[in-house]
Amino acid sequence: MSRFPREELVEAFARYNKARIKAQETNDWTDWSNCFTEDAHYIEHAYGEFHGREAIHNWITEVMAPFPEMTFPQDWVAFDDEQAGIVFQCQNRLPHPTEPDGPPFQFPTWTRLVYAGNGLFSCEEDCYNPVKDANPVIKAWIEAGGQFASRELVKMKHHGH
Repeated sequence: MSRFPREELVEAFARYNKARIKAQETNDWTDWSNCFTEDAHYIEHAYGEFHGREAIHNWITEVMAPFPEMTFPQDWVAFDDEQAGIVFQCQNRLPHPTEPDGPPFQFPTWTRLVYAGNGLFSCEEDCYNPVKDANPVIKAWIEAGGQFASRELVKMKHHGH
């Protein structure tokens, strides 16, 4: 039996998504960061691990600075009631830089959230292949006319081979 009712997981995930959308629109990641416990653990396979809400906030603010127009529409979501987990796939999507109706530039990410109660998550893990997926998409976006809004503030730790 789950420690939390499904309705509570669904509500927490809705709050997480609302905060994410607000962050995408405002480039202020505070509300999204506040969806995590003070001692949350964030695992990002390309950038490393972050411990604590403040570290998560600092990282997401810096990693998103070059890409203020990036959005993360979700393709599907699954709830793991037994483990109080939520798994979803989203696209890391950049709009076409020169053609308003042109196809977006995007790559998939799979995310696992662990719910801790009180509307907060204790862990997030993002899985994707930066070499196979992210780097070619960003390169194609730049070749199509995309420009970073700022210099890269956070470097990937795991580039692959």
